[in-house]
Amino acid sequence: QVQLVESGGGLVQAGGSLRLSCAASGRTFSRYRIGWFRQAPGKEREFVATISWSGFSTYYADSVKGRFTISRDNAKNTVYLQMNSLKLEDTAVYYCAACLDGYYSNYVAADKYNYWGQGTQVTVSS
Repeated sequence: QVQLVESGGGLVQAGGSLRLSCAASGRTFSRYRIGWFRQAPGKEREFVATISWSGFSTYYADSVKGRFTISRDNAKNTVYLQMNSLKLEDTAVYYCAACLDGYYSNYVAADKYNYWGQGTQVTVSS
């Protein structure tokens, strides 16, 4: 089993940057694919980015491509989401999620992930 804790959220002006962290417990963290999702008020949870167990494969939603970067440090059991050029529409609660890697052809859908963190709030102001 994996437990996930997000951190790094906060209030930032449009155009600014934040780095979110997703810290995981468990000795088998390196076997897990990690995804980032977000949910804005009144909207459904949406996919942001995902990274394979090795870190070699990443995939982004079109809305964040070129602005966000997902990375991981398996020695620290941590996945990061570097968010640059933030926009007002990036305001949301951000969640990280985990699942064993290698079972599916894509990992965009939230139902592929078995474990979820509690979320961290990101607010972008004008």
